Amino acid sequence: MSPKSNVEKRVKDIRRNTRKKYSAEEKIRIILEGLRGEETIASICRKENIAQNLYYKWSKDFLEAGKKRLAGDIVREANSTEVDDLRNENNHLKQLYASLAMKADVLKKSCVGQGIEVSGI
Repeated sequence: MSPKSNVEKRVKDIRRNTRKKYSAEEKIRIILEGLRGEETIASICRKENIAQNLYYKWSKDFLEAGKKRLAGDIVREANSTEVDDLRNENNHLKQLYASLAMKADVLKKSCVGQGIEVSGI
């Protein structure tokens, strides 16, 4: 390897390791800023220090995800209150099942004690 290619490789590695990672919230903020149209995309990209093609990629991904969601192609994650409600309902159904199973056992035992054949309980 030539000294120049070593230097270029090292510079690329440094740039790659020091590259800013944008969170989903930051990407959405930048995309919405561009969609508002108050500033040009070029000025937003300069301000945020990103390439325009990266902005357009994020924008396309964002709009495609929204399109899929509106079309019903992806499942929405439940919020915490929905999860709590489902857990409560699940616990209630488990208790109900346990109660019915115990009653069925009592009925089976009483029928067997009386000489009645039980099937399906």
